Amino acid sequence: MKAVHFGAGNIGRGFIGLLLHDAGYEVVFADVNAELIDALAASDRYTVHEVGEGAQDLVVDRYRAINSQSDAAALAAELADADVLTTAVGPNVLRFIAPHVLQALRDRSPDAAPLAVMACENAIDATSMLRAETERLAGPDEWIELERRAVFANTAVDRIVPGQPEGAGLDVTVETFSEWAIERPPFGDAPPPIPGAHFVDRLGPYIERKLFTVNTGHASTAYFGFLAGHERIAEALSDPSVAERVEQVLKETSALIVAKHGFSEEEQASYRDTILTRFRNESLPDTVERVGRQPIRKLGRRERFIAPAAELAERGMPVDGLLAGVEAALGFDVPADPESVELQERLRTDAAAAIVHEVCGVQAGHPLHDRLVETVARRTAS
Repeated sequence: MKAVHFGAGNIGRGFIGLLLHDAGYEVVFADVNAELIDALAASDRYTVHEVGEGAQDLVVDRYRAINSQSDAAALAAELADADVLTTAVGPNVLRFIAPHVLQALRDRSPDAAPLAVMACENAIDATSMLRAETERLAGPDEWIELERRAVFANTAVDRIVPGQPEGAGLDVTVETFSEWAIERPPFGDAPPPIPGAHFVDRLGPYIERKLFTVNTGHASTAYFGFLAGHERIAEALSDPSVAERVEQVLKETSALIVAKHGFSEEEQASYRDTILTRFRNESLPDTVERVGRQPIRKLGRRERFIAPAAELAERGMPVDGLLAGVEAALGFDVPADPESVELQERLRTDAAAAIVHEVCGVQAGHPLHDRLVETVARRTAS
């Protein structure tokens, strides 16, 4: 069995690549980072160091590495007979992966088993996004034939992979917890064998529970912690004022998850407590600046703050904590992060309503709109 994985960064090596390796796949890492790819190609193994309760060191070997930018022919050859294609590149990069997916389907024998395509990103329906971009490139006539050569399945992924210590090389430090949920229906009775993942009949509830608890909670901790002057995530949550604000945010998103997806209040409370315990893991050298980076993306309409806040507002439910999280995100002023720099410039030059419409994707007339404009206005006026 062979899996081609796009994204040889810390998440790719320390999570998806690891699980594919442990499932028995020959893993081919593809990335545009020449230095990283060269290092992988020159090495025959790396170690994933788990930290926390039940920690262990796990060795990954039997892999290859290809520069997807400079060696497209070698990548196409690997993809032509691959069983699985996965990504961990960030939702905004998926459009650059689509041409490779299209070429893989063109080169694939019509008699071969379909290629299992799974985008493992922190976004709702990321694989559907990749499929739509691939279909757009192919055009309707060609797509009628090519779509039979692949199975596109959405996934939900969860593992904290912090910024790595200086000199770590290819080794990756991760938390012990991980979850990779994959929707089963697209595969029928033959899902790909990946023991470290679990297949579910309805993925939507799991994606939103994860995104609106883990991602919303993590980002909230980063933004509230940044404004309070903390450097690390665990340190921020040890601050009672930060912890109180984060818990308010997660109580609001939990109310939505319970109301929308039918999880019991007790089940969601337990899940929420587990997430906060993970964030407090002092063995993870995770910083508020790393977790808070790319605030413009994280304030998007389908993302961790605005998506749940909009649905809660539509239901007439409280959103005070989430709006406080949005305001904190607007105060994330980190010169090393391009999106932070762009956001701060927009706050100086653009009207609050324009930011709400263009960054947050919320239009006039929506139940959240007016309060969101008021929230942004407090930052534009400061």
